[in-house]
Amino acid sequence: MATDVSTLTPISITDVEGFSFGHWTDRTAATGCTAIIAKNGATGGVDVRGGAPASRETDLLKPEQTVDVVHAVCLSGGSAFGLEAASGVARELEARGIGLDVGPTRVPIVCSSCLFDLAFGDAFTRPGVEAGIFATCAALDGDADTLEEGTVGAGTGATVGKLLGADRAMKGGLGARAFALGELKVGAIAAVNACGNVVDPATGAPIAGARDATDGTKIVDLEDGMLAAGTQLTMPLDRTNTTISCIVTNACLTKAQATKVAQMAADAYAHVIRPTHTTNDGDTVYVLASGGIADTAPDYPIDLLGLVATRALEAALVAGCTEADGIHGLPAHCDVR
Repeated sequence: MATDVSTLTPISITDVEGFSFGHWTDRTAATGCTAIIAKNGATGGVDVRGGAPASRETDLLKPEQTVDVVHAVCLSGGSAFGLEAASGVARELEARGIGLDVGPTRVPIVCSSCLFDLAFGDAFTRPGVEAGIFATCAALDGDADTLEEGTVGAGTGATVGKLLGADRAMKGGLGARAFALGELKVGAIAAVNACGNVVDPATGAPIAGARDATDGTKIVDLEDGMLAAGTQLTMPLDRTNTTISCIVTNACLTKAQATKVAQMAADAYAHVIRPTHTTNDGDTVYVLASGGIADTAPDYPIDLLGLVATRALEAALVAGCTEADGIHGLPAHCDVR
């Protein structure tokens, strides 16, 4: 019997087999990183929509490339400097014997994407090798049943609604949500650092974004503002916005299928962030598939998996803002609702 979409059930992202999660957070500097570990390996895919990505090993995920396993994704603050955190993830995984066997050692395949948080907090404190090691240890040795959300990890310095200036923006953050559909499990983790506003995808009601004044509590419609500005539209700081995400699933996928799921899930950005995929964003969505679903499970069509991934990512993007708390004088959703 076919499984009805109405049976979509919320679960914890930590319930998705084959993955563990950990953060390194520096609230004083307003930066951090998040490690998504697949210690037994996972099939990976990626979709990059933004015009200014900071990333590592994304080319390996192309279906035509020969490496077909990924051991971790590192989401990080620090802009391009934050890519160093992925080296820490790789170093700790190697020390634990996790990675591709190349003879004298094992080489972990660690993909990474970073968001720009240098203008919020301390621009000269960035997630580095030690931060990546810490996040990996937290994932592998910490509480496997819970994952902190909000102003933590890669979402620590995330902000949203910056088109009218950083002083009228609001706090973004890191969100994680997951669903089960029968034996299929799909989760999403997202660090929300968008140029645009974040809205409820069902109603269009604003969640967080640009405010009407530096001390205001009303969120203005940025798309209407862009139209009103017309040819005078400018960005306060170029290339300072990126929303980075990772989908995890227990499905068994090929690299081509994982890539297609990433492409479908990226629609969640358009449903939740307005505007999105601008020339000043580096929006990226990874997919990791552990293949941990039971052998007796029915075949789930890729289009159905993509739909569930989109739903999970929509929920994670909203949660990144609703779970955040304000720091460094910038309010969060909980401060203005």
